[in-house]
Amino acid sequence: QVNLVESGGGSVQAGGSLRLSCNVSGYPYSSYCLGWFRQAPGKEREGVAVIYRSTGRAHYGASVQGRFTIGQNTGESAVYLQMNDLKPEDTAMYYCATRVLSNCARFLSVVDAERYTWGQGTQVTVSS
Repeated sequence: QVNLVESGGGSVQAGGSLRLSCNVSGYPYSSYCLGWFRQAPGKEREGVAVIYRSTGRAHYGASVQGRFTIGQNTGESAVYLQMNDLKPEDTAMYYCATRVLSNCARFLSVVDAERYTWGQGTQVTVSS
């Protein structure tokens, strides 16, 4: 059974940086989508950044393009999200999620979230 554990959230001032990590265990597959999603109070959950594990191809939400980078280190199960130039509107609970899917652009759109495996989430707070 796949297990996702997030770490690295916290509080930072606008313009600062944070790095989130999602540790993956119990997955027998090497090709799947894994990524980061966020939800702020009163808002819908949105896709932030996702990656296809076997190729490293990434997709980003429009609001984070150019500021956030998703990546993976060779031989490691964890995936990171480097967040730079953070803005107050980035404040949210950030969740790691995965699904065995080849179309990671669709995975980013969260059209069928009930089919995803989710982590517990980590809070990111950006003050102005």
